Amino acid sequence: MAADRTFEDLVVEGVAVPTEGWDFSWFEGRATEARPSWGYARSAADRLAHATAALDIQTGGGEVLDFSLNTAAPDRPALLAATEGWPPNVIKATALLRPRGVVVVAADEDASLPFADGTFDLVLSRHPVRPHWDEIVRVLRPGGTYFAQHVGPSSVVELVEYFLGPQSEQTRTARHPDRERVDARAAGLEIVDLRAERLRMEFHDIAAVVHFLRKVIWMVPDFTVEKYEPRLRALHERIRTEGPFVAHSTRHLFDARKPGR
Repeated sequence: MAADRTFEDLVVEGVAVPTEGWDFSWFEGRATEARPSWGYARSAADRLAHATAALDIQTGGGEVLDFSLNTAAPDRPALLAATEGWPPNVIKATALLRPRGVVVVAADEDASLPFADGTFDLVLSRHPVRPHWDEIVRVLRPGGTYFAQHVGPSSVVELVEYFLGPQSEQTRTARHPDRERVDARAAGLEIVDLRAERLRMEFHDIAAVVHFLRKVIWMVPDFTVEKYEPRLRALHERIRTEGPFVAHSTRHLFDARKPGR
């Protein structure tokens, strides 16, 4: 039990866990996050079953796309591609997705998509760092769909502000779905559906906090155990005496369409 372990022992464990990919199974029993009601991975599987050419942007280690393809089987697009910018994840995604016939392309998150205009009738993305709407529209065929789950505003802000202090209103409202709706429309997409939810998270030990901040690096960009050791130690004692640290994630589902000819 984490309650019987020392701060030092838990921190060592949190630092040792690999951060590649988007497999969060290590957190089982030590951190929880409620899931959006729409069930993105299964909904994406339904879209894949009816597509002919699909692209997954910023696929991470490919785990979500792999799950969706497995759920969609035997129906699947004839052409499948995925992009990823972080080298360790490119390796992980290639190993996982290549046997499924997915071409994994190393592409920086800020770079243009390395595909011809109108290549895909379905573009997917789960938690892109930022959506590049012009590029999404460019690679979609007329009548094609962008189906994605985005991270919303003030996601896990309670944990961020514990380490960094109060955040500006601009930072808190970044990634707001209303703003992204405007940008998507300006790029030429029609919004079919846009839904948002705020979801409870709990961190049950300091190892989970350390691993989360190492894995989701944009939460506290300068995070190291050494730099934040006093705050980590104080949070460890708080969790021991008061129970789990509670935060809230925000997610929104985008279902958008490129107008047909």
